[in-house]
Amino acid sequence: MHTGKERSETAVKVTANGMIVNIILTIFKFIAGILGNSAAMIADAVHSFSDFVTDIVVIVGLKAAGKPADHNHQYGHGKIETLCAAFVGIVLFIIGLEIFLSGLGKIHVVINGGNLQQPGLIAFIAAVVSIVTKELLYRYTLNYARKIKSDAMEANAWHHRSDAFSSVGTMLGIGGAIALGGKWVVLDPIAAIVLSFFIFKVALEITYRNANELTEAALEKEIIEDIQHVIVSTEGVKDFHKLKTRKIGNNIATDVHIQVDKGLSLIEAHDICTEIENRLREKYGKEAILYIHCEPYI
Repeated sequence: MHTGKERSETAVKVTANGMIVNIILTIFKFIAGILGNSAAMIADAVHSFSDFVTDIVVIVGLKAAGKPADHNHQYGHGKIETLCAAFVGIVLFIIGLEIFLSGLGKIHVVINGGNLQQPGLIAFIAAVVSIVTKELLYRYTLNYARKIKSDAMEANAWHHRSDAFSSVGTMLGIGGAIALGGKWVVLDPIAAIVLSFFIFKVALEITYRNANELTEAALEKEIIEDIQHVIVSTEGVKDFHKLKTRKIGNNIATDVHIQVDKGLSLIEAHDICTEIENRLREKYGKEAILYIHCEPYI
Protein backbone atom coordinates (compact mmCIF):
# COMPACT_ATOMS: atom_id res chain seq x y z
CA MET A 1 0.00 0.00 0.00
CA HIS A 2 1.46 3.38 -1.00
CA THR A 3 1.68 6.26 1.47
CA GLY A 4 0.22 9.61 0.43
CA LYS A 5 3.70 11.03 -0.23
CA GLU A 6 4.93 8.02 -2.23
CA ARG A 7 1.72 8.00 -4.25
CA SER A 8 2.02 11.71 -5.06
CA GLU A 9 5.71 11.42 -6.02
CA THR A 10 5.03 8.45 -8.31
CA ALA A 11 2.10 10.18 -9.98
CA VAL A 12 4.02 13.41 -10.57
CA LYS A 13 7.07 11.54 -11.93
CA VAL A 14 5.00 9.47 -14.40
CA THR A 15 2.99 12.50 -15.55
CA ALA A 16 6.14 14.62 -15.92
CA ASN A 17 7.70 11.91 -18.12
CA GLY A 18 4.57 11.99 -20.28
CA MET A 19 4.76 15.77 -20.47
CA ILE A 20 8.33 15.63 -21.83
CA VAL A 21 7.24 13.13 -24.49
CA ASN A 22 4.28 15.36 -25.41
CA ILE A 23 6.52 18.42 -25.86
CA ILE A 24 8.86 16.53 -28.22
CA LEU A 25 5.95 14.95 -30.12
CA THR A 26 4.13 18.28 -30.50
CA ILE A 27 7.20 19.98 -32.00
CA PHE A 28 7.80 17.02 -34.36
CA LYS A 29 4.16 17.05 -35.54
CA PHE A 30 4.16 20.78 -36.20
CA ILE A 31 7.35 20.50 -38.28
CA ALA A 32 5.99 17.45 -40.16
CA GLY A 33 2.67 19.21 -40.78
CA ILE A 34 4.35 22.29 -42.22
CA LEU A 35 6.95 20.42 -44.31
CA GLY A 36 4.40 17.80 -45.41
CA ASN A 37 1.77 20.38 -46.32
CA SER A 38 -0.75 18.62 -44.07
CA ALA A 39 -3.49 20.55 -42.28
CA ALA A 40 -4.55 17.29 -40.58
CA MET A 41 -1.10 16.82 -39.05
CA ILE A 42 -1.02 20.42 -37.82
CA ALA A 43 -4.41 19.80 -36.16
CA ASP A 44 -2.95 16.61 -34.66
CA ALA A 45 -0.08 18.67 -33.28
CA VAL A 46 -2.57 20.98 -31.59
CA HIS A 47 -4.17 17.90 -30.00
CA SER A 48 -0.77 16.83 -28.64
CA PHE A 49 -0.29 20.33 -27.27
CA SER A 50 -3.57 19.94 -25.37
CA ASP A 51 -2.06 16.81 -23.78
CA PHE A 52 0.85 18.94 -22.62
CA VAL A 53 -1.55 21.47 -21.05
CA THR A 54 -3.55 18.78 -19.19
CA ASP A 55 -0.27 17.20 -18.01
CA ILE A 56 0.51 20.48 -16.26
CA VAL A 57 -2.97 20.59 -14.71
CA VAL A 58 -2.67 16.99 -13.47
CA ILE A 59 0.83 17.56 -12.00
CA VAL A 60 -0.34 20.66 -10.12
CA GLY A 61 -3.42 18.80 -8.90
CA LEU A 62 -1.53 15.69 -7.80
CA LYS A 63 1.05 17.74 -5.91
CA ALA A 64 -1.73 19.59 -4.11
CA ALA A 65 -3.63 16.35 -3.41
CA GLY A 66 -0.49 14.83 -1.87
CA LYS A 67 -0.30 17.48 0.85
CA PRO A 68 -1.29 16.36 4.34
CA ALA A 69 -4.41 17.66 6.08
CA ASP A 70 -4.11 21.15 7.54
CA HIS A 71 -6.24 23.67 9.46
CA ASN A 72 -8.19 24.73 6.37
CA HIS A 73 -8.43 21.25 4.79
CA GLN A 74 -9.00 18.92 7.72
CA TYR A 75 -9.96 15.98 5.47
CA GLY A 76 -6.87 16.43 3.30
CA HIS A 77 -6.58 17.74 -0.27
CA GLY A 78 -7.81 14.65 -2.13
CA LYS A 79 -10.72 16.48 -3.79
CA ILE A 80 -8.22 18.51 -5.83
CA GLU A 81 -7.19 15.33 -7.65
CA THR A 82 -10.85 14.53 -8.31
CA LEU A 83 -11.38 18.04 -9.67
CA CYS A 84 -8.38 17.65 -12.00
CA ALA A 85 -9.69 14.31 -13.27
CA ALA A 86 -13.08 15.89 -14.02
CA PHE A 87 -11.32 18.73 -15.84
CA VAL A 88 -9.37 16.27 -18.01
CA GLY A 89 -12.65 14.47 -18.80
CA ILE A 90 -14.21 17.76 -19.96
CA VAL A 91 -11.14 18.57 -22.08
CA LEU A 92 -11.36 15.09 -23.64
CA PHE A 93 -14.99 15.73 -24.57
CA ILE A 94 -14.12 19.09 -26.16
CA ILE A 95 -11.32 17.45 -28.14
CA GLY A 96 -13.67 14.70 -29.31
CA LEU A 97 -16.18 17.35 -30.38
CA GLU A 98 -13.48 19.27 -32.26
CA ILE A 99 -12.38 16.09 -34.08
CA PHE A 100 -16.01 15.27 -34.93
CA LEU A 101 -16.84 18.75 -36.27
CA SER A 102 -13.57 18.99 -38.18
CA GLY A 103 -14.22 15.64 -39.86
CA LEU A 104 -17.79 16.63 -40.66
CA GLY A 105 -16.59 19.85 -42.24
CA LYS A 106 -14.12 18.04 -44.48
CA ILE A 107 -16.77 15.56 -45.62
CA HIS A 108 -19.04 18.49 -46.44
CA VAL A 109 -16.30 19.99 -48.61
CA VAL A 110 -15.94 16.76 -50.60
CA ILE A 111 -19.73 16.34 -50.98
CA ASN A 112 -19.94 19.84 -52.45
CA GLY A 113 -17.31 18.97 -55.05
CA GLY A 114 -14.30 20.42 -53.28
CA ASN A 115 -10.89 18.83 -52.92
CA LEU A 116 -8.91 18.20 -49.78
CA GLN A 117 -5.20 18.92 -49.85
CA GLN A 118 -2.94 15.91 -50.46
CA PRO A 119 -0.24 15.64 -47.79
CA GLY A 120 3.40 14.51 -48.06
CA LEU A 121 5.08 11.33 -46.83
CA ILE A 122 6.67 13.00 -43.79
CA ALA A 123 3.18 13.69 -42.42
CA PHE A 124 2.31 9.98 -42.74
CA ILE A 125 5.51 9.01 -40.90
CA ALA A 126 4.70 11.51 -38.14
CA ALA A 127 1.23 9.97 -37.74
CA VAL A 128 2.69 6.46 -37.36
CA VAL A 129 5.25 7.68 -34.82
CA SER A 130 2.47 9.46 -32.91
CA ILE A 131 0.27 6.35 -32.75
CA VAL A 132 3.07 4.13 -31.43
CA THR A 133 4.39 6.73 -28.98
CA LYS A 134 1.01 7.71 -27.55
CA GLU A 135 -0.20 4.12 -27.22
CA LEU A 136 2.97 3.25 -25.26
CA LEU A 137 2.50 6.38 -23.15
CA TYR A 138 -1.13 5.39 -22.51
CA ARG A 139 -0.12 1.92 -21.30
CA TYR A 140 2.73 3.30 -19.18
CA THR A 141 0.51 5.90 -17.49
CA LEU A 142 -2.47 3.57 -17.03
CA ASN A 143 -0.26 0.90 -15.44
CA TYR A 144 0.93 3.30 -12.72
CA ALA A 145 -2.52 4.89 -12.39
CA ARG A 146 -4.00 1.52 -11.44
CA LYS A 147 -1.11 0.69 -9.12
CA ILE A 148 -1.63 3.83 -7.06
CA LYS A 149 -5.38 4.08 -7.81
CA SER A 150 -5.32 7.60 -9.25
CA ASP A 151 -8.39 8.75 -11.19
CA ALA A 152 -6.56 11.85 -12.41
CA MET A 153 -3.75 9.77 -13.87
CA GLU A 154 -6.18 7.31 -15.44
CA ALA A 155 -8.05 10.20 -17.05
CA ASN A 156 -4.77 11.55 -18.37
CA ALA A 157 -3.84 8.11 -19.72
CA TRP A 158 -7.05 8.10 -21.76
CA HIS A 159 -6.16 11.58 -22.97
CA HIS A 160 -2.94 10.06 -24.35
CA ARG A 161 -4.95 7.35 -26.08
CA SER A 162 -7.35 9.93 -27.55
CA ASP A 163 -4.31 11.48 -29.22
CA ALA A 164 -3.38 8.04 -30.60
CA PHE A 165 -6.97 7.63 -31.86
CA SER A 166 -6.87 10.97 -33.67
CA SER A 167 -3.51 10.03 -35.19
CA VAL A 168 -5.06 6.81 -36.53
CA GLY A 169 -7.59 8.91 -38.41
CA THR A 170 -4.82 11.19 -39.60
CA MET A 171 -2.71 8.22 -40.73
CA LEU A 172 -5.58 6.63 -42.66
CA GLY A 173 -6.45 9.89 -44.33
CA ILE A 174 -2.87 10.74 -45.22
CA GLY A 175 -2.12 7.15 -46.32
CA GLY A 176 -5.27 6.99 -48.44
CA ALA A 177 -4.55 10.38 -49.97
CA ILE A 178 -0.97 9.42 -50.86
CA ALA A 179 -1.84 5.95 -52.20
CA LEU A 180 -5.12 6.74 -53.99
CA GLY A 181 -5.25 10.49 -54.37
CA GLY A 182 -8.27 12.52 -55.41
CA LYS A 183 -11.54 12.01 -53.57
CA TRP A 184 -10.08 9.25 -51.36
CA VAL A 185 -8.70 11.93 -49.08
CA VAL A 186 -12.18 11.78 -47.51
CA LEU A 187 -11.01 8.65 -45.61
CA ASP A 188 -9.33 10.97 -43.12
CA PRO A 189 -12.48 12.76 -41.87
CA ILE A 190 -14.58 9.57 -41.94
CA ALA A 191 -12.10 7.73 -39.69
CA ALA A 192 -11.82 10.78 -37.43
CA ILE A 193 -15.60 10.92 -36.90
CA VAL A 194 -15.77 7.22 -35.98
CA LEU A 195 -12.90 7.59 -33.52
CA SER A 196 -14.44 10.72 -31.97
CA PHE A 197 -17.26 8.58 -30.56
CA PHE A 198 -14.74 6.45 -28.63
CA ILE A 199 -13.32 9.64 -27.16
CA PHE A 200 -16.84 10.86 -26.22
CA LYS A 201 -17.53 7.60 -24.37
CA VAL A 202 -14.35 7.74 -22.29
CA ALA A 203 -14.75 11.48 -21.61
CA LEU A 204 -18.32 11.07 -20.33
CA GLU A 205 -17.37 8.12 -18.10
CA ILE A 206 -14.45 10.02 -16.55
CA THR A 207 -16.43 13.24 -16.05
CA TYR A 208 -19.49 11.46 -14.62
CA ARG A 209 -17.48 9.37 -12.15
CA ASN A 210 -15.49 12.32 -10.81
CA ALA A 211 -18.44 14.73 -10.79
CA ASN A 212 -20.20 12.15 -8.62
CA GLU A 213 -17.30 12.20 -6.17
CA LEU A 214 -17.31 15.99 -6.05
CA THR A 215 -21.02 15.92 -5.16
CA GLU A 216 -20.40 13.41 -2.35
CA ALA A 217 -21.94 10.39 -4.07
CA ALA A 218 -21.91 7.12 -2.12
CA LEU A 219 -19.33 4.44 -2.89
CA GLU A 220 -20.07 1.63 -5.34
CA LYS A 221 -22.66 -0.92 -4.22
CA GLU A 222 -20.06 -3.70 -4.00
CA ILE A 223 -17.81 -1.66 -1.68
CA ILE A 224 -20.74 -0.68 0.56
CA GLU A 225 -21.78 -4.32 0.85
CA ASP A 226 -18.20 -5.29 1.71
CA ILE A 227 -18.04 -2.61 4.42
CA GLN A 228 -21.34 -3.88 5.83
CA HIS A 229 -19.94 -7.43 5.88
CA VAL A 230 -16.82 -6.28 7.75
CA ILE A 231 -18.98 -4.55 10.36
CA VAL A 232 -21.47 -7.37 11.03
CA SER A 233 -18.76 -10.06 11.00
CA THR A 234 -16.71 -8.29 13.68
CA GLU A 235 -17.07 -10.05 17.00
CA GLY A 236 -19.16 -8.08 19.49
CA VAL A 237 -21.23 -6.13 16.95
CA LYS A 238 -24.94 -6.72 17.47
CA ASP A 239 -26.23 -4.41 14.75
CA PHE A 240 -25.45 -1.16 12.91
CA HIS A 241 -27.28 1.74 11.24
CA LYS A 242 -26.77 5.18 9.65
CA LEU A 243 -23.97 3.96 7.39
CA LYS A 244 -22.80 6.74 5.08
CA THR A 245 -19.99 6.47 2.54
CA ARG A 246 -18.14 8.71 0.13
CA LYS A 247 -14.74 9.13 -1.46
CA ILE A 248 -12.20 11.85 -0.73
CA GLY A 249 -9.50 11.73 -3.38
CA ASN A 250 -8.05 8.23 -3.27
CA ASN A 251 -9.44 7.44 0.18
CA ILE A 252 -12.80 6.07 1.24
CA ALA A 253 -14.69 7.82 4.02
CA THR A 254 -17.39 6.18 6.16
CA ASP A 255 -19.65 7.18 9.03
CA VAL A 256 -21.55 4.46 10.91
CA HIS A 257 -23.29 3.80 14.20
CA ILE A 258 -22.65 0.32 15.62
CA GLN A 259 -24.55 -1.31 18.47
CA VAL A 260 -22.88 -3.51 21.10
CA ASP A 261 -23.96 -5.28 24.28
CA LYS A 262 -24.95 -2.63 26.83
CA GLY A 263 -23.14 -4.57 29.55
CA LEU A 264 -19.71 -4.03 27.97
CA SER A 265 -17.21 -1.63 29.53
CA LEU A 266 -16.16 1.52 27.66
CA ILE A 267 -12.78 -0.07 26.93
CA GLU A 268 -14.38 -3.24 25.51
CA ALA A 269 -16.74 -1.23 23.31
CA HIS A 270 -13.82 0.89 22.11
CA ASP A 271 -11.83 -2.23 21.24
CA ILE A 272 -14.66 -3.40 18.97
CA CYS A 273 -14.61 -0.07 17.13
CA THR A 274 -10.83 -0.32 16.78
CA GLU A 275 -11.13 -3.85 15.35
CA ILE A 276 -13.57 -2.61 12.70
CA GLU A 277 -11.22 0.26 11.84
CA ASN A 278 -8.21 -2.07 11.54
CA ARG A 279 -10.08 -4.48 9.26
CA LEU A 280 -11.31 -1.68 7.01
CA ARG A 281 -7.88 -0.03 6.83
CA GLU A 282 -6.33 -3.37 5.92
CA LYS A 283 -8.66 -3.52 2.91
CA TYR A 284 -8.92 0.12 1.89
CA GLY A 285 -5.69 1.71 3.05
CA LYS A 286 -4.25 3.23 6.20
CA GLU A 287 -5.46 6.70 5.22
CA ALA A 288 -9.14 5.70 5.02
CA ILE A 289 -11.30 8.21 6.91
CA LEU A 290 -13.45 6.25 9.38
CA TYR A 291 -15.92 7.51 11.98
CA ILE A 292 -17.54 4.82 14.14
CA HIS A 293 -20.07 5.78 16.79
CA CYS A 294 -20.81 3.13 19.40
CA GLU A 295 -24.26 2.68 20.98
CA PRO A 296 -25.78 0.15 23.43
CA TYR A 297 -27.85 -2.58 21.84
CA ILE A 298 -31.35 -2.58 23.26
